[in-house]
Amino acid sequence: MWLLAASVLLGALRAGSAQLSVTGTEVVEKNDCNETVILPCYVSNLKENNENAMFVTWRKEGKTIFSFHGGKNEVYRDAAFPSANLVSQADLVHGTASLVLNTAEATVGNYSCEVIESNRAGETKMELKQSSGSWFLLVERVIIISLLFLVVILCAAQLSVVALKYEIESQRKVWIIVAVVILAIVAGVGTALFVQDGYTAQNQAGLGLIVVPSVILVPLQYFMFGIVFDCLHQTTLALIGLEILGYIIAVVGFGLCVPACPPLHGSVLIAGLAIMAIASLLSLAYVFIMDQK
Repeated sequence: MWLLAASVLLGALRAGSAQLSVTGTEVVEKNDCNETVILPCYVSNLKENNENAMFVTWRKEGKTIFSFHGGKNEVYRDAAFPSANLVSQADLVHGTASLVLNTAEATVGNYSCEVIESNRAGETKMELKQSSGSWFLLVERVIIISLLFLVVILCAAQLSVVALKYEIESQRKVWIIVAVVILAIVAGVGTALFVQDGYTAQNQAGLGLIVVPSVILVPLQYFMFGIVFDCLHQTTLALIGLEILGYIIAVVGFGLCVPACPPLHGSVLIAGLAIMAIASLLSLAYVFIMDQK
């Protein structure tokens, strides 16, 4: 009886010693802000700590996408994963067998990491998911889009007041209306591209269409003031200057946001659009007040 118990215990110990303890993370999330994705894989009970005795294999859906043979110093990469590599080959002997992939190549699915040290082996599995998210926070997107359309609406309102109260040459009226319509259409297209999830060229182009074409508002404001007043005085010049300042700040904010994900200077862009909205509101109020006198 004792011999049987000892035999079972010894067999269990041997079975345990034949297994490597390989751990990772059950779920790994990637997003478009990251240039690379790291799939974690760690071994906690290496004995030899010798690269020559180690063999690492990474698989996706059972198909080998990367392997490293320490004894031969050989690396295999699947053609669909040319960027696949160990995070640190030097740390492999310390139990780090994590894999790094280019984000574009790291397609969602089930991955596994198998590590062999001499005659011992271990494996861990994980699922790579695409995290839902946007370049800007939802509240930031809402504010940016709202400020843009507020500026367009205020500009259209000012044009309506001017058109109703003052004589405008037909050609000039057509040019002003065309400019407002073009700005509204471009803003609509930019909004459709900008509101999409992710950090892509479409999002960047959308934000550009929201910010850059708003420069139209500056000469438009100048022409409308020119219709109302015989000559531009300090107040009108100050309002035009405020519009220009807001545009410059918005463009600077746009330039700072484009290469960053998440955007670190979204507040600069929002501040610029807010200043433009304030300038448009003040211009509308000023034209309305002067018309009452």
